[in-house]
Amino acid sequence: MSRLVFTQDLLSRLRSDLLECEDETCAILFGRSVEIDGTLSRIVVRESKEASSSAYAIRTGIRAQLKPEFVAEVAQRARKTDESVIFVHTHPFSMNQFSRIDDEGEKQLMEFFQQRVPNAAHAAMLITPEVTIARELGKGRQLDVIGVGPEVTWSIKSTSESNRARYDRQIRAFGAAGQSILKSLRVGIVGLGGTGSVVLQELAHLGVADFLLLDPDVVEETNLNRLIGATPSDVGLPKVEVAKRWAQHINPQIHIDARQESVLKVRSVRTLADTDFVFCCTDSHGSRAVLNQFAYQYLVPMIDTGVVIAVSENTVTHVAGRTQMLAPGLACLVCANLLDPEEIRRDLLTDFERQADPYILGENEPAPSVVSLNATISSMAVTMFLNACTGIPGSARFLNYNAMTGVSRPAMCAQHPSCIVCSSYGAIARAEEWPLPARMN
Repeated sequence: MSRLVFTQDLLSRLRSDLLECEDETCAILFGRSVEIDGTLSRIVVRESKEASSSAYAIRTGIRAQLKPEFVAEVAQRARKTDESVIFVHTHPFSMNQFSRIDDEGEKQLMEFFQQRVPNAAHAAMLITPEVTIARELGKGRQLDVIGVGPEVTWSIKSTSESNRARYDRQIRAFGAAGQSILKSLRVGIVGLGGTGSVVLQELAHLGVADFLLLDPDVVEETNLNRLIGATPSDVGLPKVEVAKRWAQHINPQIHIDARQESVLKVRSVRTLADTDFVFCCTDSHGSRAVLNQFAYQYLVPMIDTGVVIAVSENTVTHVAGRTQMLAPGLACLVCANLLDPEEIRRDLLTDFERQADPYILGENEPAPSVVSLNATISSMAVTMFLNACTGIPGSARFLNYNAMTGVSRPAMCAQHPSCIVCSSYGAIARAEEWPLPARMN
């Protein structure tokens, strides 16, 4: 299902403001539509504008109609900027579905906007005291309304019965509704190494049934100490294919789109716009920088993981890990000062550019990696995902783990008010309006 995506703060304010009035109330939303392989993936909403009293031709407790000149002004702006337009109205009474009058009005709006703004997808949204639903303008195809923040909410998720016996113990923890959400989500995992392979295994056991896996690498012998599901005969095979085989061994019914691709390329990272949640399990600053901006720019909630074992003079000095959620209302990796600009520059160079760069000498030394630490951080990340999506109690969205002391602590990190990534002045909710900091080829 395609998605209509908001920051959680904007969606909450919109519902609160429009439902204050006893009469039907209208608003206009502006955003950017994102297509993947010719199919609408999401419309990312950035701005809302409530209709003034002078914009209505008719307004009562059971009906509202906007003036043609107001609609024409909206279309003029959208035409100049190629923005998507979402027409919002309320039913302050007990009718939690679009009416026949809504259907007729949308057909006229669709014909007008297809002519005036043909390069963007448009939508209609209905807000009632009980529900928030949306559909493509004049086409009837439902859109899942998603609010993205420290908690993530969905308006439409499958209510089909999961295998009750298989998932009985976790249904007792977060309920049938939470299990239904897990079954309906499409989850992206970037990096299928030591942490990503554990994340995939745990999500497959939990009942997530649809995955997009991205990793450009193949299995090497040095991976076998920590790559879940890999055997010596897998050396030389793509990591994503080994991961896919293992996950479908756990649950043969799940769907997995496994791509041997790098998120350092724009074409590959954009495919993640067709997911509901992403886990960043890479080990490079370049890929983290790309995914960090992507999460806020396209409003795709993400959890980033990191593991460090520091060795000096053959002695382990630090063993630590981190898991951090990236979503509106939470500080990004730039604000947390976790990205190295020089490492990002190195990672984003092509092989030819890297060889020609006089400031890059030799190769990076492989970092130490131990399966138990990877599994600890991966489990913390999956639990944080459950906190954000299924209602399992837990407010921490940034956790540091010190394996030498055995202490896990929530971390506090403030958003910079003018951050280029996560502030309202930066990339947040801009979708296709801004380029991503990745390679075009």
